[in-house]
Amino acid sequence: MRRSTIVLIPLCYAVAAVAACAKSETPAADTTTPPAAVAPPAPPPAALTLGDVAGKWNMRAVPDSGSDTTATNYVLTAAPDSAGWTIQYSNGLKVAVHPMVAGDSIVVHAGPYASVRRKGMQVTTDGAFRRQGDKLVGKTTAHYKTARADSVLHLRVEGTKAP
Repeated sequence: MRRSTIVLIPLCYAVAAVAACAKSETPAADTTTPPAAVAPPAPPPAALTLGDVAGKWNMRAVPDSGSDTTATNYVLTAAPDSAGWTIQYSNGLKVAVHPMVAGDSIVVHAGPYASVRRKGMQVTTDGAFRRQGDKLVGKTTAHYKTARADSVLHLRVEGTKAP
């Protein structure tokens, strides 16, 4: 009995090895039907032009974080070219804005000028806006000039076209 067990064990291993190495049958590919069409990639968003946003926009900028959540409201006057862009605050301060188109965004730079958020400080702002439906939305970073390290404030900006 012992001899049959010794012969049976290698035989089991051999059967298992043959079964593991056996190829499984896969059905042949159907070559009579054409392959499904692959959808082309979506086109990139259309490039924005300064003329697309020309006019007056009622803008509202709110800090991203921190205890100060007070909105800064202003009117952005956008010309169809890079000349004549301005920001006008409710206190009458009017600031020249330098716009530039970058794909589907308009990148803006203004300053330095007297800050309306932090009295007595000079600020330079850099932002980017995109058109979303009938709104301009984006982010602005305000760099305040101080005697110490640069003080920075990040703001969310949204505006609607004035009637």
